[in-house]
Amino acid sequence: MPVKSGLLADVWTLLRRSGFRRLFAVRIAGQVGDGVLQVALVSFVFFSPERQTTAPAAAAAFAVILLPYSVVGPFAGVLLDRWQRRQILLLANFLRAALALVVAWQVIDGNIGPLLFATVLVMLSLNRFILAGLGASVPRVVPRSELVLANSIAPTAGAVAVVTGVSLGYATQRWVLGSDADESAESPVVVASAVMYLVAGLLALRLGRRVLGPDEGAARITLGHAARQVVLGMTAGARHVASRRPALLGLLAMAGTRFFYGFTLIVAILLSRNYFHDPDDVDAGLGTLALLLGLSGAGFALAAMVTPLATRRMRKETWAAVLLGAAAVAVIAPGGLFTVPALAVVALVLGLATQGVKIVVDTVIHENVDDEYRGRVFSFYDVAFNATFVAAICVAALLLPPTGQSHLVLLLIAAGFGTTAVAYRYWAVGHALAVPPRPSPPHDHEHFAGS
Repeated sequence: MPVKSGLLADVWTLLRRSGFRRLFAVRIAGQVGDGVLQVALVSFVFFSPERQTTAPAAAAAFAVILLPYSVVGPFAGVLLDRWQRRQILLLANFLRAALALVVAWQVIDGNIGPLLFATVLVMLSLNRFILAGLGASVPRVVPRSELVLANSIAPTAGAVAVVTGVSLGYATQRWVLGSDADESAESPVVVASAVMYLVAGLLALRLGRRVLGPDEGAARITLGHAARQVVLGMTAGARHVASRRPALLGLLAMAGTRFFYGFTLIVAILLSRNYFHDPDDVDAGLGTLALLLGLSGAGFALAAMVTPLATRRMRKETWAAVLLGAAAVAVIAPGGLFTVPALAVVALVLGLATQGVKIVVDTVIHENVDDEYRGRVFSFYDVAFNATFVAAICVAALLLPPTGQSHLVLLLIAAGFGTTAVAYRYWAVGHALAVPPRPSPPHDHEHFAGS
């Protein structure tokens, strides 16, 4: 029988590991549900005919959603390092399914107000909890030698799953319900997300209760005690990251990448809503945004394919810098043309660049952070993601016109990507050459679940 070679052989080897395969299935089902739910939320907040979308309005909507549930990150980290992560994935997904049904009922009942917002806010908080748990669990189901590949396949496939969910939700909303459906017609889309969350929870049962860690000796604490331990726990996690300079530099690079990617997302929303189409033609605007997000998702998938190959030929940090440099160039040319085809190219390149950098940073963190700190570190990672995204949209609200069309803003975004590329390449590679690699911790090899 011929031996497979290259990327396909690596992926096949990874997917043959039962622990990884089962964790992967939980991620995919849950993130398809995320995408389906996002269609209903984006349509209601940004593309309802009675609502005018401006940069300040978009910034306010994102800030209200993202800033509060960023607070969940530190609590999630403390619990992920002390509670069984399999149980967290199980119970949080079941709770998300129940809350999605509550949202659907609220939409049908016309209860569009603070209660609906609060319900969605809890769902999004649980989503951060689940994603942090998935990230912290990866080293428990694959050996250290396969972390780059695992960090290429799992988060990238999850991002593609979100885009797939967006496509499914959009198709349901526009083709089945009709383009003139009222707001209550969003409820079947929300119910579909509840079904996917339920599936994700059931899939988590296929994993052994203790497979994902933490280790048997880890302390078990109540929620009340966790609240008292958050500050001390986050301080310890921050000190651990600070003592692992490669991980710290990776987090800083990812924060910069997320900032400028968030900036471009607001630009894309405004251009789709107010520049490429008549602002009253919300269906055309939503369709254009869906196209751009779909191409960004294709860039995520491309990153999963090329990053493992590229990092065999150059340092991970160098590859991240190359990707950020490509993003800087694409934002200017063809982005400066401000046409749908030009923005389509930018969306594809930025999807490739931002996801490729995330794969690199995830791997650097896995390689340099001890297992007992991983939950807190990945939760901090999520908080940094959200905080930098909110910072980006606040700056965007100050600089962008209602149409989103601004050459000055494109220059700032390109300069930001370029500066991040140069700084990360200089500091990370210089440090790596000066300091010998850390030895592999024994538990990275002892606890992975193979087939």
